[in-house]
Amino acid sequence: MAESTLTRQYRFCAAHRLHSQRLSDEENRKVFGKCNNVHGHGHNYALRVTVSGVIDPHTGHVTDVDALDRIVHETVVARFDHRDLNRDAGFADKTTTGENLVQLIWELLVNKLPGGRLVKVGIVETRDSYFEYSGPSPQRIPAGRSISGT
Repeated sequence: MAESTLTRQYRFCAAHRLHSQRLSDEENRKVFGKCNNVHGHGHNYALRVTVSGVIDPHTGHVTDVDALDRIVHETVVARFDHRDLNRDAGFADKTTTGENLVQLIWELLVNKLPGGRLVKVGIVETRDSYFEYSGPSPQRIPAGRSISGT
C-alpha cells in the first residue's frame, strides 16, 4: 500500500511575553532580551501540520482534508488567534516559547486527526525562527476513520 505525506498551513496572530517564573527579573531580561518586554509583543504565526498515511484508493488522500482543516481551526486557530498566549491554560506552568507552543499544539491535535497519523507540527514565528515538534504518535488510523471507528 502506497503511503504519502500531506502538510497543510494555517495562520493565526497572537501576543506573548517570554518570561519564566523560575528566573529573576534580571535573569529574564538577560535570557529573553526585548522579548521580555512587560507589555509583550505579537507575531503572525504560520502553523504547518504534517500528516502521513496510506493513500486511500477511493479518495487518493491520506486523510480527510476538509475535516483536518476544521479540526485545526476549531482546536488551534480559534484558541490562539488574537489572544495573549501567556493567559492560555496550556502555558500555566510553561514559558510561551516557540518550542513549547509546537509541543502544546501537537498535544491538542495528535488524537483528533480524521485519519493518518500526525508526523510533525511546525511554527514559523518570525522570518528567522521556525520551531518543529515530532512527538509520540498513537496507532495509525485508516483514512476516513476516527479513533472511535466512525
